[in-house]
Amino acid sequence: MRAAVFIEPGKPLQIQKVPDPTPGEGEVVLRVARCGICGTDLHMTENHGLAAPRGFILGHERSAEVIALGKGVSRFKVGDHVAPHPTRGCGACASCKAGSPYFCEKGPQLCFGGFAEYMIATDMNCAKLPSTLSLADAAIIEPLAVGLLGVRINPFPVGAKVVVLGAGPIGIAAAFWTRLAGAGKIVAIATSRTREPIAKAVGVDAFFVADDSLTGNLTEYLGGMPDVVIECAGVPGSIAKSVELVKLQGSVTVLGICEHSDPWIPSQAILKEVKLQFAVGTRLDMFEHAANTLDRGIVDPLAMITDTISFDQLPQMFEALKNRTTQCKVVLDPGL
Repeated sequence: MRAAVFIEPGKPLQIQKVPDPTPGEGEVVLRVARCGICGTDLHMTENHGLAAPRGFILGHERSAEVIALGKGVSRFKVGDHVAPHPTRGCGACASCKAGSPYFCEKGPQLCFGGFAEYMIATDMNCAKLPSTLSLADAAIIEPLAVGLLGVRINPFPVGAKVVVLGAGPIGIAAAFWTRLAGAGKIVAIATSRTREPIAKAVGVDAFFVADDSLTGNLTEYLGGMPDVVIECAGVPGSIAKSVELVKLQGSVTVLGICEHSDPWIPSQAILKEVKLQFAVGTRLDMFEHAANTLDRGIVDPLAMITDTISFDQLPQMFEALKNRTTQCKVVLDPGL
């Protein structure tokens, strides 16, 4: 099969022929239908944070079809459509049985491999998709589930004023679920207006650019400081900015993953009595909820998909996304 293989930092992914996967006990072989390029994939090919080993096949935002079953698999049959979780666990502990392989008591393992024609997953770390949902649309289920986690883990009352800091795919997903959860006014903040149309498509009321006049403009628009800030930028300074913007005794949810040193002053949060909630580890029921929401015809988040590319285009696009672009979510179609 064809796959995009990580060679080493500083070099583009290399399209290679690699052996087709064979399922072990409790595993399934999947035909990858779509796989999104995530910021985590990009960071893993650089010399900081969670680094990919040489020869690794990246890609964890997948929609796929089951094509082969290993011994003992009973949850799926050949032909089922699934979305694999980015981690796999032992399958036997309480967390795994609850659909949370990220918190496996024996330690989770990465389940990537989406930049290939076929991949291996365990039956326990796959969410079953409705047969009526397009696999092309299902490509955004993983980032949608992350945004859903950000709303569920730190719930807010109906009518709350919410700021989403960052307008990438996770910020767009968080804004979408924030609207469905009954927020009052929703403001997205980013460093440019590139993704303003996408943010407005999922229900954002106002879009501000982060500059020196941000705080005053935001307060004037909302009629006060926001009740909740959902931090989705994942860059140094974002937590401090979120604490600065939120109201007294407000809450900040951190979804953005910053892999650099980020000094900030805890007393600023203490003196405002801010609730600071970090979020990671989406569950399979969140994947299923995201899939069912799309299947009901609520397709606004599909606006985040700005390009669908082939294997031949992947290495160049992957490198381009390491810098600022006009793209939001680029998706690989291995069949192109």
